[in-house]
Amino acid sequence: MNNIAVLSSSYLAPIQYYSKLKNYSKCIIEHHEHFPKQTYRSRCDVYSPNGILTLSIPLVKRNHRQSIKDIKIAYDHNWQKLHWRSLESCYRRSPFFEYFEDDFLPFYTDKKFDFLLDLNESLNQEILKLLKLKPTYAFSAEYLKTYPDADDFRDIISPKVNLSADKQFNPNPYMQVFEPRHKFLPNLSIVDLLFNEGSRALETI
Repeated sequence: MNNIAVLSSSYLAPIQYYSKLKNYSKCIIEHHEHFPKQTYRSRCDVYSPNGILTLSIPLVKRNHRQSIKDIKIAYDHNWQKLHWRSLESCYRRSPFFEYFEDDFLPFYTDKKFDFLLDLNESLNQEILKLLKLKPTYAFSAEYLKTYPDADDFRDIISPKVNLSADKQFNPNPYMQVFEPRHKFLPNLSIVDLLFNEGSRALETI
């Protein structure tokens, strides 16, 4: 394990992502890669009454080699309202939803971000504040394919990659709203942990 971790930008990132921000002395968040589809960069997984629900941010049409820093959010339909209704449906019964509701609601009602990176970072700052986590991280100045002196998680923290690929991450179980109906679902969005565990969330990461 190196002292530095390389991460992608992420929308309401999974718990695995925040384990790196917690455990590494420094993180680098990628701002210059070509945007890959179907990743946590523009989507997150939450626990709905029917199991995993994926919330995806619609993006302005782009070419396949466009840098992530240039990716814009589409507002052709009210995805913010849809995402917030979904979060309410999933977590209204959770122990700490009402404590954090006012912290997240403005991102789905009052605030509009042109660029995906700006939304992701603004949400990340809010989440770090709620977790009482103060990591050291910086944004990449250029795209590097490899980082010889860092642990690169840009492609490992992904809905397409099994958790077993990350030998450092062992999900800790915690109570989830719909666990009695289904089962414990590991590595959902950090909001699942916040809404269910509140101030104990950081201990669980």
